[in-house]
Amino acid sequence: MKEFDKARENYESTPIPEELNDRVQAGIRQGREAHRRASRRPLVRTLGTCAACLAVLVGALNISPTFAAAASDVPVLGGLFQVLTVRSYDTVRDGIDYDVSVPEVEADSAVADSAVADRINAEIQERVDAHMEKAQQDWEDYQEAFFATGGTEEQLGDRKMDVIVDYEIKSQTDTTVSFVVDFGEGWVAANQQRFCYNLDLENDRDITLEDLLGENWVEICNDAVKAGMAAQIEADGFDYFFPAEQGGFTTVDETTSFYINENGDPVLVFPEYSIAAGVAGILEFPVEQ
Repeated sequence: MKEFDKARENYESTPIPEELNDRVQAGIRQGREAHRRASRRPLVRTLGTCAACLAVLVGALNISPTFAAAASDVPVLGGLFQVLTVRSYDTVRDGIDYDVSVPEVEADSAVADSAVADRINAEIQERVDAHMEKAQQDWEDYQEAFFATGGTEEQLGDRKMDVIVDYEIKSQTDTTVSFVVDFGEGWVAANQQRFCYNLDLENDRDITLEDLLGENWVEICNDAVKAGMAAQIEADGFDYFFPAEQGGFTTVDETTSFYINENGDPVLVFPEYSIAAGVAGILEFPVEQ
């Protein structure tokens, strides 16, 4: 294990070309600005215009309670379900710049409660709470280290840490929906998490890769990932993927995250640091059928 840790540490410390770092940072800035622009106009999703989405400025930033949502004009899936924003705010508090939009899946009152929707909503809320708690602790830790090393209030100035929660609906049919929820923390340490949800609402279950690709789904996905990695190495001119023997990609399994794009194809999602150096960020590989 020590040899593995040392090998991975050496791999992580491999110098990354300056142009890649500049490109990644520019992408972070562009994404942040794009998100801010989107949050200041009517919320548009691939599901349609959510004209009645609730916007709430949470003074105390306590996002645990469930807020009522105006849902009368929100598009529904097959007339039975809807995905809507249940809380949204954009504010700065105690040095943290919050930009938050939290989704929820709701069943129409005419149908029975959905077990899968309830589970997903509880999971999202738990992750939002954990993200907010971690962000606050990270900011406090940063300030403590800053002042402990001789920094002053004046030098700290108006520095802020960005905290983002956002979601995007990737595809939909009358009875299914695929969406992702992103959690971001920036400036102190730029990092992002992406969680994918693929719901068969008619049958009240999660959609699996086997549902989409058949019994050979593992082989099909593995081939797509390897081809995607090779294409990215060729495009960038260098390799930031971990070798398989040092913790890199070996195979997909039932826990591999994915969403379904508008073509109906799964897109495999790998977290930061899972199969490549952190500068690569979140990696996505489409599996064309």
